[in-house]
Amino acid sequence: MNGIARLVATALGTAVPAMVLAQPLLDVSLGKAASPQEGWQGFTDVEFLWNALLTLTLAAVLGLVFGYHPRTVRAADTLEEVRAPKVYTLYAVIGAIIGIMVLKYGLVVGFVVFGIGGLIRFRTELRSASLTGQVIFVTLIGLCCGLNLPHVAVLATAFGFVLIYILDARTTYRIEVQGLVADRFVAAAAAYRALLEQQGCQIVSEKKSPGKGRAVFIFHGGANVTRKSLEESFEHLDPALRGAVDWEVD
Repeated sequence: MNGIARLVATALGTAVPAMVLAQPLLDVSLGKAASPQEGWQGFTDVEFLWNALLTLTLAAVLGLVFGYHPRTVRAADTLEEVRAPKVYTLYAVIGAIIGIMVLKYGLVVGFVVFGIGGLIRFRTELRSASLTGQVIFVTLIGLCCGLNLPHVAVLATAFGFVLIYILDARTTYRIEVQGLVADRFVAAAAAYRALLEQQGCQIVSEKKSPGKGRAVFIFHGGANVTRKSLEESFEHLDPALRGAVDWEVD
């Protein structure tokens, strides 16, 4: 118990001075910023909504430019690296939303948002950075609603809906083909690649490990390609060239 008491005392001793030092900054922010009390009247502020839309669009475009840098795309050889452009773009838009709220409604809002983002990032178990970004995105939308800023919430929702629809227009797959016979490895890997290309898939990365009898393909699916259709097509491969396929889908 004494150890816990000392720990609490230390934490309080650190936190209280920090709060005292931060108070003037908070007072300045609250004094200079507009109070977020606009409510439904915010939809009549056409100039603000238009400027916010342009800001979000610019952030998305710049995120795409960074994410689809030729060197970055060429060097991508894992599913996480292939996902990176989506993540860059989504987080750029998240940053723009935070900037819009801070610029119009004060620095305190930014502190709250960063606190929520950190809590989600480090305390929530999610399968990918892209999904984490989407969770933070919808949390910001909920925060806008709670701050009585429905116009910002609706604009961010509409923009995010279209953005995710565009970014996820193509499904990315990673397949690991195992158990390929060593003396037919080259032919087997070529057969899988040819089949994927026949289905209209775009090969992003290909890794071959003849010694382990393993080939890994990362590719974008075609317009009408699904995992089920690909699995059915794999069944038509020559049994002597066929291996066990492990899937990962983005």
